[in-house]
Amino acid sequence: MRNVHIVAKELLGKIFVRVIGENFLSGKIVEVEAYDGSIDESSHSYSGKTKRNEVMFNGGGFLYVYFTYGMHFCANIVTGKINDGQAILIRAVEPITGINLMAMNRYNKKEITPKEFINLTNGPAKVCQSFAIARMQNGIDLCSDEICVFNSPKLSLSKIVTSTRIGIKKSVDLPWRYYIKDNPFISGNPSIRGKK
Repeated sequence: MRNVHIVAKELLGKIFVRVIGENFLSGKIVEVEAYDGSIDESSHSYSGKTKRNEVMFNGGGFLYVYFTYGMHFCANIVTGKINDGQAILIRAVEPITGINLMAMNRYNKKEITPKEFINLTNGPAKVCQSFAIARMQNGIDLCSDEICVFNSPKLSLSKIVTSTRIGIKKSVDLPWRYYIKDNPFISGNPSIRGKK
């Protein structure tokens, strides 16, 4: 399997897909963060394999979903070899299809304002809520019929911004957050979005 940072950058612009019955939800991945337990104290895999993080050690191609702050789920794409403990957090996506269902999942209504649309999937917990991803999706093979990632043209490096990660307390100086320049669905305050 390939380096977590190379994969993280290449995920930008790819299409994240979730199928619920006859509903097809999709969005362009616009922001990610890399986590590597071999050197990264903020990674769930840093202290070794546990029941919670075991999916991170399964090798690339699985979805690692965890529960945080007692209320939110976050989804990660596992990368690396078996027992590497590497994953890429999906921080934000740009909605493409199934927006009405995403709105129902997140706001409990189909008709949303422009501001609500921008806030639909511009954060990791918002992505999971909008795409109805929870504990049941932990460990799903990303080549499955339920959740997968579709290919798209590779972005030029000039369109990718690198910065430190958001909302962590350890290994805070690692520049392991990547996002598409000027995309309106990026999470966080624009003034702290980092530098190229």
